[in-house]
Amino acid sequence: MPHETSVLFVCLGNICRSPLAEGIFRSLVEALGMPAVFTVDSAGTSRYHIGNPPHPQTQEHARKTLGLDISSLKARQVRSEDFNAFDYVVAMDRENLEDLRSLPESHSCKNLALLSSYARTPVPADVPDPYFGGDDGFGITQRIVEQGCRGLLQTIQETWSQ
Repeated sequence: MPHETSVLFVCLGNICRSPLAEGIFRSLVEALGMPAVFTVDSAGTSRYHIGNPPHPQTQEHARKTLGLDISSLKARQVRSEDFNAFDYVVAMDRENLEDLRSLPESHSCKNLALLSSYARTPVPADVPDPYFGGDDGFGITQRIVEQGCRGLLQTIQETWSQ
């Protein structure tokens, strides 16, 4: 039986990868007719872009290729209370994961992991930052994020049956 589940996606600046993951994951749970069951958010390990919307190319890519409008999302930094507020804290790359693990509060989080660890098909361990990858970078990032989000949702659904 489904029960309320919360997921926080984390990257460095919270303007490319993690808002894309938030948008994709939201669309997956909406497609299942279960948006009320999930709380989904994203954050960054840095303070670089607090209050800013997702990067324009991220927004454009999400809109054109996925039909997602993520323009209303605003970048924020991870807060200590996030580790208790979210059931899953999901990092986009190993550096983000190490930054999160370096925070004392992270030890209270039972599900702190890389997004790639949830993918059911082989993907790179780190979701590349499309900010530095040109137009192709956004497509590559999207494919990895989609695989990770689908696998994460399956993992969560499997816990409901236990």
